[in-house]
Amino acid sequence: MKKIYTLEEIDEVAKGFLLLLQESASKVVAFYAEMGAGKTTFIKALCAQLDVQAEVNSPTFAIVNDYPSPHGSVFHFDYYRIKSMAEAFDIGTEDYFYSGQICLVEWPEKIEALLPEDALIVNINVLPDDCREISVDLP
Repeated sequence: MKKIYTLEEIDEVAKGFLLLLQESASKVVAFYAEMGAGKTTFIKALCAQLDVQAEVNSPTFAIVNDYPSPHGSVFHFDYYRIKSMAEAFDIGTEDYFYSGQICLVEWPEKIEALLPEDALIVNINVLPDDCREISVDLP
């Protein structure tokens, strides 16, 4: 899947992505993008499609947020501030990743060794016209 979108179209793109996620064996999604590219904004739109009623924000300091939804827990990770793999182990990253629940991961490059081999890889790029391009690599 590759799609160019504006902020006004993000809900429709998130809806399409959710269909891919529901068909995927893996529920771990690794979001690769530069700072400010819209990882959290896309995750908010995806959580809205999952009927998450809680406020969705980046868990920069908490590292992980748990959002209840009718589809089960949605775990949202932000590894930006993580300094070592030991920190990732300490919060139980592997337990979350293998729980069967949806895991949305920002800054996965910090913990790549822990990502399941079948994780969905999402790249978000900012285009010169301020649109975003999202591409999804399926395992």
